[in-house]
Amino acid sequence: MKQLWMGITLFLLSVQQVSAAPVQQHVMDNGLNILLIESHHVPMVAMKLIMPAGSRFDADGKGGSASLLSQMLMDHTKQHDYLAWAAKLDDASIRLGAGVDKDGLSVSLTVLKEAVDEGMQAMSEALLQPGWNTERYSILKEDALSSLVKAQEEAHTFAAVAEGELLFPNHPYGHPTSGTLASVNHITVQNLKTLYANQVKPVGATLAISGDITMDEVVALVQTYLSQWQGNPKIALSDIQKPVVSGKKAVNHVMDKHQMLIEWVRLGPSRHDGDYITMMVLNHMLGGGGFGSQLMEEIREKRGLTYGVYSYFQPYETEGAYIIRLQTRADQAGEAEQVLEQVLDDMSEGNIIQDMLDKSKTNLRGGFAQRMDSNRERVGLLAMMGFYHRPLDYLENWTKSVESVTLADVLQGAKKYLQPDDWKQIWVGPEKET
Repeated sequence: MKQLWMGITLFLLSVQQVSAAPVQQHVMDNGLNILLIESHHVPMVAMKLIMPAGSRFDADGKGGSASLLSQMLMDHTKQHDYLAWAAKLDDASIRLGAGVDKDGLSVSLTVLKEAVDEGMQAMSEALLQPGWNTERYSILKEDALSSLVKAQEEAHTFAAVAEGELLFPNHPYGHPTSGTLASVNHITVQNLKTLYANQVKPVGATLAISGDITMDEVVALVQTYLSQWQGNPKIALSDIQKPVVSGKKAVNHVMDKHQMLIEWVRLGPSRHDGDYITMMVLNHMLGGGGFGSQLMEEIREKRGLTYGVYSYFQPYETEGAYIIRLQTRADQAGEAEQVLEQVLDDMSEGNIIQDMLDKSKTNLRGGFAQRMDSNRERVGLLAMMGFYHRPLDYLENWTKSVESVTLADVLQGAKKYLQPDDWKQIWVGPEKET
């Protein structure tokens, strides 16, 4: 037991040393924002480049364009076909990938320190020399369509569409990031070229780095491989209207299943809201803290109505979805929703005690410490910081910010966000009895 506690102590000390490392910043002449945390205990470097080219920038009726663009950029380049490109990355043990969310398109790189120059060259080639091979595009598009067809078997697919219908009608956050069968069918290579030309620019982009490298080395690499990258995005990240929710209160998508997927949804805070940290702590108590959360305790542990229930919100440049999700037998759906509503009602009415708040803070601190012990996790946090213009001491002060949340803060947050009547309902499964 003594050895176990010594191990835990050493782990926490190492995490504190990493998290205490200052965030360094440098802005290149082309406008690219660089953020770095040096970590020299392992000879590895992780990078994440994020730019305002996510799914909200898809053209009307072409939902899924950003997702397909990210796949095309990783598949091949102007210089290398897909086989030669895969071999090049494999030979140097370069891990290069891409992904999208509502706001951003990101390119990630993980590489040994000894191969960081070759890794940066590969990232540059993928980003600045897209291949636009029409045969490869047809294959990637067919794969995307096949995945969407397969997804029609899953209740979550229809819940995501309903979320957009209820919370984001006529808004760029309204369609699924991967698109739909109808929208992806209409996407052409030219649509991807247009999105790329409009949005894949250094101004407004952030390159986040963590690992065995110095800022001088980073700047030299970026100057060598990305200095020719120039321009401003056609639409800036901040150019977005707040969503106006639909007047509809519920959506019931009927599927031939014995289970009912239940979602209660509403708008949550954005990345810029002053109560963002408060809501993160409050949500941890509600349904984000696993078995320690109120929803899990009341719906699963006490009544056995579901295997799992959880809540989360998606903070973007403006308000994203706040979602409570559970799955249960159709004949238990009504009872489960009654308990869910009672939990929301109790918490919005102020039935939150200091012990609940203290446990939530402790759990969040532990989770943050583990994230800060990984280069790839750190670059994700750094990329978010730069992309959404968080202060450089955001990570350093994160734990202090969580600790500063008071009982009065969470009571106010619960009153603002947890009123049961403010939530809309989504049911996917048997036809809902009314």
